[in-house]
Formats: sequence, structure tokens, C-alpha cells
Amino acid sequence: MSIFAEKVFFEYKWLTFAQNFSAVLINCKRVFAALFFVIASFSAFASSESGHEEAVEKKEFNVKELIFGHIGDAHDWHIFDWKGHPVSAPLPVIVYHPQNGLSVFSSARFEHGHAEYNGYRLTEKNKIESVDGVATKDFSITKNVASMLLSVVIMLLLFLSVASKYKKNGVMKAPSGFQNALEPVIIFVRDEVAKPNLGNKYMRYMPLLLTVFFFIWVNNLLGLLPGGANFTGNMAVTAALALISFIVILFSGNKHFWGHLFNPPGVPLGIKFLLVPIEIISLFIKPIALMIRLFANILAGHIIILSVVSMIFIFGALNQVAGWGFVPVSMAFSIFMFFLELLVAAIQAFIFTNLTAVFIGQAIEEAHHHDIEHEDYHAHNPKTGQEYNVSDDTIVA
Repeated sequence: MSIFAEKVFFEYKWLTFAQNFSAVLINCKRVFAALFFVIASFSAFASSESGHEEAVEKKEFNVKELIFGHIGDAHDWHIFDWKGHPVSAPLPVIVYHPQNGLSVFSSARFEHGHAEYNGYRLTEKNKIESVDGVATKDFSITKNVASMLLSVVIMLLLFLSVASKYKKNGVMKAPSGFQNALEPVIIFVRDEVAKPNLGNKYMRYMPLLLTVFFFIWVNNLLGLLPGGANFTGNMAVTAALALISFIVILFSGNKHFWGHLFNPPGVPLGIKFLLVPIEIISLFIKPIALMIRLFANILAGHIIILSVVSMIFIFGALNQVAGWGFVPVSMAFSIFMFFLELLVAAIQAFIFTNLTAVFIGQAIEEAHHHDIEHEDYHAHNPKTGQEYNVSDDTIVA
């Protein structure tokens, strides 16, 4: 009866979470879609301005510049363009010069790459270089770094508030507020990711799995906001996450794991020379697969949405009526892709976390009976260990 009650309680909590979370997502989707439409409209209006005087030349719409400007990193947080001028939030620039030492100033000093400051300039590739050509070290807070710090602050606020409720009310009291939405997700990661893959050692890796899951999920959602950073669509970010998983895999490996890797049991010596290099290569392929999968999926989503929105301006450059006529089609598909990306944001966080658990589970897996060499195995009583006086080919019931 207790098991049945526990299942009913778990299903009730999942239903409550789904209702609350779906309502939040619907409201967020409406807000995001409205903001996206407003920004696109502003950009279309700005790009359609012919200028006040004949001396002001009309700048052609550059799809490549728009897309790569969004998915790339930058030293300022670009929000939108207004009448041909970028509206952005400046970020701190921290540069070390071997002769001049450390310099700290605002990226607004560069005036979007049109000015030099303190012996430094911003290149077309959004890189800071010294005017005298000396190699420097850049420790600046870029757009991706600022987005990462923002996600960390959000996660700390959410988790600390939930932890304070547990500390105040205990675990026996029914959760409320955001605690009610967060708890089923944590239980899901524990029951569907950690326990099946890690067995009775799952609690040791729960902090890692939960951190990876929520870090990727929050940053994926932040990247969908208008003007958001393409943080998880950056290969350096996914490489760092995959490297963390790879290090945990290596340090968690037991004798059984390394023995199978360098000396596969039950394999002829000649085959081992072929199998061992393949096993070693597969060990390094695991983090590479984690890195590329997350990077490619998030990057592709951003590019598709931006490409569809850009169709408005491409048709508008041919004919203004065609441009405005394509707005409903483009925005409808963009909103559909946006909803799809909300789902992809959670799926990719789950896949990265689940594969990390799978790879760690393979490293900590204990030896099984089938790993014992056949010639050293004798039929025996599994409870007492006493060997049966029968041939090796005899089946003992």
C-alpha cells in the first residue's frame, strides 16, 4: 500500500509540476514572441530608412554579418539597431601588456571598433590587439562570459531559495512555489539518469549531474531571449563541459575498467593489438561526442531562427511590398522554431547529463562472472562456494 501511495504521490507531483511549468512556459513564449516581433519590426523599419540626405548612403542588409554577429562572442552586449546605430551594453575590457601592464576600461571606449584607446583597438573579428603589435593577453568579460555569470547568479538565487525552504520546513512538508517545480526535475534526474546508470554509487555523482543539467538548461533558455548570448552554441564552452566529464570518467575508472581497456579478457593476443588501440580511441571519442552534439544542436537552432527572420529583409530588399508580405510567414515559422527550441533546450541538457552518467557508469562498473576465463571457472554452489564434482560442460540446475 505504501508503494502504491508513493507512486500516486509522485504522479501527482509530476502533474502539478507540468501544469505550473506549462503555464510559465506559455507566458514566457508569448512575451518572447512579442519581444522578438517588436525587435524584428524595429530592425525592418531601421533598414527601410533611406536617409535624410542624399549624402547618407543606404547600407545593404548583410545576412552573414547578422547571423555571425549573433552567434559569435563580442566585447559588448548588442541588443538591437536603431536608425542604423547599434544599441548595446558595454562590458569590462581587461588586457595585459608585457610593457604597459594591466589595463582595465569599458568597451565603449572603442566606439564599436571605430576608435583606439590606451594603445588598443578592436579588430573586425572582435579581437583586441595592441597598436604597437606586441602580443597581449585578453582577460575581458565578453558577452559569453557575462551570460555565464548571469546564469550562475540565477541558479544560485533559485537553489538557495529552495534550499532555505527545505531547511525551514523540512522534507516532510509539501513543497510550494518554485520548490514544487524544481523538486520533480531533481527526482527525474535521480531516478531516470543517476540510478539506472550508476547503481548504488549514484549519490556520489548527483551534485555533478544536477549542476551540469541545470547549467546547460538555464544557459540554453537564456540564449533564446531576444539579444541573448549563444553561450552553449560556442565550441569552447561545450569543450570545457566535456573536459570536466572526461576528467571525472578517468578518475572514476576502477581496475576492471582499465583492465578491459588495455587487456581485454578472453581475446586472442593477435586481436588485442587491434582492439586495444580502438578502445583507447573510443575513450577520447566520448568527450568529443558530448562536445559536438551540444554545440551543433544549439548553434543550428540559432542559425535557423535568424535565417528565417532574415528572409523578411531579403525579400524587402527586392521589393518593399514583398518584404512586408513575407512577415507573417517568417514570423509564424520563427515562433514555431522558438517553441521547438524551448523543447530542444531541455532535451540537450538531458542528453548531455545522461551520456555523462552512462560513461561514468561504464568506468565504475564492477567485474561480472563472464569476465572470468573459461579454463579457470568451475561449476559451484553460488551460496556456499562448494565446487560440484562434474565436468565443465555439464549443466547444473
